Amino acid sequence: MAAAVNKTQPTDGNVETFLHAIEHEGRRQDSFEMLDIMTRLSGYPAVLWGSIVGFGRYHYAYESGREGDMFLIGFSPRKTALTAYIMGGFEKHDDLLSRLGTFKIGKSCLYITRLSKVDRAVLEDLIAQSLAHMRAKYQVT
Repeated sequence: MAAAVNKTQPTDGNVETFLHAIEHEGRRQDSFEMLDIMTRLSGYPAVLWGSIVGFGRYHYAYESGREGDMFLIGFSPRKTALTAYIMGGFEKHDDLLSRLGTFKIGKSCLYITRLSKVDRAVLEDLIAQSLAHMRAKYQVT
């Protein structure tokens, strides 16, 4: 049996072209701001992983034998929200989340309708802590 391949893979797409094509002006502006924040905090250039702007890369291997590569942190300008992928999850971040502002979360997704509705310093702290967690836990390339 062939190993499963992740649907989310890095592409050769141009990140800035992708972001300039966002129709919703506010989402486009927020996306460029998130690009700046994640580039600065991660130290990695932005790479398109399908419709996700990802930064850095880590290798994972599960007990099941499934393994692969994924971005350390990323975001995507979805139709209803700017989705930040906080790969370390949110379990240890209750204090930060209580101070962040208006958002929703999934397992590793932070849904923000507008960056103006969140505290940027808290957001940056959350991103920095997630990056530190991922670097400590996984082989980063």
